[in-house]
Amino acid sequence: MIPEKATISLPKMMRDLWEHRDLIRELIKRELNQRYRGSYLGLAWSVVNPLVMLLVYTFEFSLFLKVRWQVAGEQTPTQEFALIIFSGLIPFTVFSEVLNKSTTLIVSVPNYVKKVVFPLQIYPIVLFGAALLTSLVSVVLVLVGNMVLMHTISKTLYLLPLAYLPLIFLSLGLGWFFASLGVYVRDIAQGMPVVTQILLFMSTIFYPASAVPKSLKFIFDINPLTTIVDCFRQVLLWGKPLPWISWGIWTGITAILALAGYYWFMSTKKGFADII
Repeated sequence: MIPEKATISLPKMMRDLWEHRDLIRELIKRELNQRYRGSYLGLAWSVVNPLVMLLVYTFEFSLFLKVRWQVAGEQTPTQEFALIIFSGLIPFTVFSEVLNKSTTLIVSVPNYVKKVVFPLQIYPIVLFGAALLTSLVSVVLVLVGNMVLMHTISKTLYLLPLAYLPLIFLSLGLGWFFASLGVYVRDIAQGMPVVTQILLFMSTIFYPASAVPKSLKFIFDINPLTTIVDCFRQVLLWGKPLPWISWGIWTGITAILALAGYYWFMSTKKGFADII
């Protein structure tokens, strides 16, 4: 599996994706409709599922476990712990959904690969777009929960689109890479859920960064999800600005990763029809 030479640049990639914007939008709608096809509640499940999880976290951590989260050496109120966990899971859920589904994304549409001239490179974007829209429901629930439990709303909520930026680049870059690699190495689809489970506990979702032993701190420093999760909490709950230095570094790195993933996909997709 040797990639063919291809000339890919950021403007060319953006222009290519912009030309297919209408198709991307329609496929995202179809993806969301297919998820809930045949159910009585339909798209309402996109609200019910995260709402139930938020309620479970609230009762479990606030009423029974009575655990607290330390921020800058101070413990947060008990009822805020569930919101902290839930807000950290928002970006991770998007990321893990793209990774887990991308490995079988191309092999699941053999007709588009073999019989039709189709821009396969938009499929990871469709997958991410559906996950992104679903995550916005969870964002709204966090904001409502923050107002109900903490009687406040974040003053830096307007920075949320910037918090999403490195998540977008990271998810798309790896989505393109594994969507292509999954065609050639089918075992990846079996191992990816294990990888995402490891990443779940190797990211600061269930505990603050201050709880990480110094000997393991470097692992969390090189994990982009650490900064991404922190950014979401800062702008959704605590009304603080983004950690601009780490945000800027990881936005730049993940942007390069997105371009590299797109380059890999475009370089290898001509061999898909021979494998599938």
